[in-house]
Amino acid sequence: QVQLVESGGGLVHEGESLRLSCEVSAEWSGIIRTVNDMAWYRQVPGRQRELVATINTADRVTYGRAASDRFKISRDNARNALFLESSDLQAEDTGVYYCFFELWVVGGWTWERVWGPGTPVTVSG
Repeated sequence: QVQLVESGGGLVHEGESLRLSCEVSAEWSGIIRTVNDMAWYRQVPGRQRELVATINTADRVTYGRAASDRFKISRDNARNALFLESSDLQAEDTGVYYCFFELWVVGGWTWERVWGPGTPVTVSG
């Protein structure tokens, strides 16, 4: 199955910024025909994964319960890449962030829904 690669997470202090990235892994990038919706989710221990934001091919954005006005989602269709910029991070933003792609591979017969492995973000006070 297609694999996604995430980067950009880590340990930061309150008030700092991060930029998360998610791309199709190199060995699979050549077989991607198109990517439809992309999204970021966040999960904290003991809670279900929550939607941060989705973005479609027309750059239409929907923010979810886990989002704040300090988050901005964007995508680069030429690279099949997804980004989440977060500023003035707070302790409540801590969690594991997962990217999600709905994509069609060359020769495929249906949309595939693929999750990234998750990148941890820890915001210390």
